[in-house]
Amino acid sequence: MEASALTSSAVTSVAKVVRVASGSAVVLPLVVAMAAVPMVLSAMGFTAAGIASSSIAAKMMSMAAIANGGGVASGSLVATLQSLGATGLSGLTKFILGSIGSAIAAGIAKFY
Repeated sequence: MEASALTSSAVTSVAKVVRVASGSAVVLPLVVAMAAVPMVLSAMGFTAAGIASSSIAAKMMSMAAIANGGGVASGSLVATLQSLGATGLSGLTKFILGSIGSAIAAGIAKFY
């Protein structure tokens, strides 16, 4: 019961953010940026097949492994980016991040 109330509350909050941000000229660029996340991760070397050799991701993984005594820690930046590169962002996550980012950008744009 608590999870559904939390989800309902989150959806209501996101809906409010969308209403605030929808009148802004920055919504489209942020939507494009959210769609570009998988492409950027892939270009960095975080792919569905794993970390590409000789890529930025490989260098990051090497540095993380050296710092952690030979392994990449679960939940680290490299592990998280690889997980996102392999599975992508869910639709709800894209919507929430895009909405929050749009609201922040709309708030900043009011000053210019």
